[in-house]
Amino acid sequence: MSEPQNREKLLDIRGLEVHFETRRGIARAVNDVDLILYRGERFGLVGESGSGKTTMVLALLRMIKTPGYIAGGQALMDDLDLLQLDPEQVRQMRLSRVAMVPQGAMNSLNPVVRIGKQMILTMREHGVDGDKEALQKRVTELLEIVGLKPEVAGLYPHELSGGMKQRACIAIAVSLSPQLILADEPTSALDVVVQRQVMQMLRDLQQRLDATVLLVGHDMGLMAQFAERVGIMYGGKLVEVGTVADIFRNPVHPYTQLLISSIPSFNTKGEFRGIPGIGLSLLNPPTGCLFHPRCPQATEACARREPQLREVEPGRHASCLLLDGKEEDHASTA
Repeated sequence: MSEPQNREKLLDIRGLEVHFETRRGIARAVNDVDLILYRGERFGLVGESGSGKTTMVLALLRMIKTPGYIAGGQALMDDLDLLQLDPEQVRQMRLSRVAMVPQGAMNSLNPVVRIGKQMILTMREHGVDGDKEALQKRVTELLEIVGLKPEVAGLYPHELSGGMKQRACIAIAVSLSPQLILADEPTSALDVVVQRQVMQMLRDLQQRLDATVLLVGHDMGLMAQFAERVGIMYGGKLVEVGTVADIFRNPVHPYTQLLISSIPSFNTKGEFRGIPGIGLSLLNPPTGCLFHPRCPQATEACARREPQLREVEPGRHASCLLLDGKEEDHASTA
């Protein structure tokens, strides 16, 4: 992929493959994905359930469990390939360089340990030295950064609201000032008011730390408000990548067009329509373009040829044979 001007690479993902072994065969949950994330940017990863978004994030953190496995590729971050680290290097990398804000805060916090103690244990586990007083001071600072009172340190998770639990998880994630924050649908269980507050707080933290945020989700409206660039996934593949402005004003891939057209609007009245058909089977994917059985613009060639993600205009990438045809037509009439 071409690089935006004056942006420094933070993470360079090349040919990432994540497979799951089943009795019926191999499911390619992440299928030859290339993606570059830049320092200090907010990148949104969007797609239907089962498109491979969360699997890709878990692969970067080396959290893929059997029967899944990383089948190939690289994830280069400065001098490290995150996919080749040994277990001790993975432990050191987590939280200090790459941290995750989980989807279910209640499932991520220990229900029988107070919030402050969990934060201290996490920091100690990842190499932070210091006496109890210094660590408690750091806990207070982190809680204040995410908008929680110091008294929260003495509470158990069940004593917090959903938004407060998510803020506590974010405080833990940024405790060692990571360069990359992976946020996997961090507001999916929250009401819209708290959702906005949490996302604004995450944006403020990202700017304060000059960190990169990879936000995973399926809420296109949320992505439009938070992200600077967006990647659209379908069937384990990236089908379009571009700036928020480009993607929302002029989506070029049919799947992206259908996703955006499904967003309700206050300005226009019309019949709500979802994307036709059902999601593909990763065990028995269609030939050619993975989206062609559901695509209203598909041609016969779409069933035979597999499109490749390529640059269709500066800073804009897409994989669709219809774009190839338009370029050929333009060249023949030039």
